Amino acid sequence: MTYFETQHLTKNFGGLTAVNDLSFAVHQGEIFGLIGPNGSGKTTVFNLITGFYPITSGAIVYRGGTIHGLPTWKICKQGIGRTFQVVKPLRRMTVLDNVVTSAFNRSSSKAEAVAKALEVLDFCGLRTRQDQPAKGLTIGDRKRLEIARALATGPDLLLLDETMAGLTPQEQAEGVELIRKIRDSGITVIIVEHIMHVIMNLCDRILCINYGQEIAAGAPLEVANNQAVIEAYLGKE
Repeated sequence: MTYFETQHLTKNFGGLTAVNDLSFAVHQGEIFGLIGPNGSGKTTVFNLITGFYPITSGAIVYRGGTIHGLPTWKICKQGIGRTFQVVKPLRRMTVLDNVVTSAFNRSSSKAEAVAKALEVLDFCGLRTRQDQPAKGLTIGDRKRLEIARALATGPDLLLLDETMAGLTPQEQAEGVELIRKIRDSGITVIIVEHIMHVIMNLCDRILCINYGQEIAAGAPLEVANNQAVIEAYLGKE
């Protein structure tokens, strides 16, 4: 049984086709990269997987069952978590309380949610910031908080949307180690990222899309050297 796959996934916005007959599979326990130039449809794919947009046609299959058509909260309950490109923490709440709100996805009491949140903050290196208002965090710590909030929902499959954008080289290196640690903890990862050295160092396999369609798929070096991928990013000249 395939762990996760899309089958001929298509999304139209009026006359615009944002995702066009896209099929790919993700193996349990891997880090799978989704790349492509700006506007290629990457975040739209995440929004379809997590139920933010309804699909136009095709199917999304997770652990042998179709999940398209389910509300977002049910998809989260089934074990799919995500981060967002633009991080929007609950600014006036503490770091801990931000994570506690997510932990209620699988917790039946406040005590249980707080315990889970503290465990996640330890995992993400944010325990010393737990009492700090989220609005006072650096961009690097806000990105970590975004990951912590997603992890607190208890995912088996985690979708990471440009978690390295705006970070310093040191913060990027720390982010790579955190994502590896997430995978090593048993969580499968699909990552959208524009920073190529991050993708090359992290991913087991990569899918490159443009105009919502696959243009190349395979091992990182194979995809990076694909002429169609180079032209999609840099143009034919």
